[in-house]
Amino acid sequence: MTNIRLTKPTIAVLQALLVATSDKPAWGLSICRDADLGPGTVYPILDRLTERGWITSHEESTPHPGRPARRHYELTSTGRQAATEALEARASRRSRLGLAGGAA
Repeated sequence: MTNIRLTKPTIAVLQALLVATSDKPAWGLSICRDADLGPGTVYPILDRLTERGWITSHEESTPHPGRPARRHYELTSTGRQAATEALEARASRRSRLGLAGGAA
């Protein structure tokens, strides 16, 4: 697994994935909404995270009349650990530098 460059959009996507639960899974447009980013930014990030083994995806299995099945994204255990560590390290660096809002 290779490292991910933690751009602001990537951080926003990781944060959206970290708060997702089995009751409220992350799916493409919900990640766009939660991260306040467009799909042209979010989907390439999701592709990179998938390629590096940080996330997996699957189509929803419940009925979805009137719309296509959503693709749900979730962090792998390795991805969750790596994302948490990377965001904590970034927040720590920002704090040491006196930058406000350690996650931004």
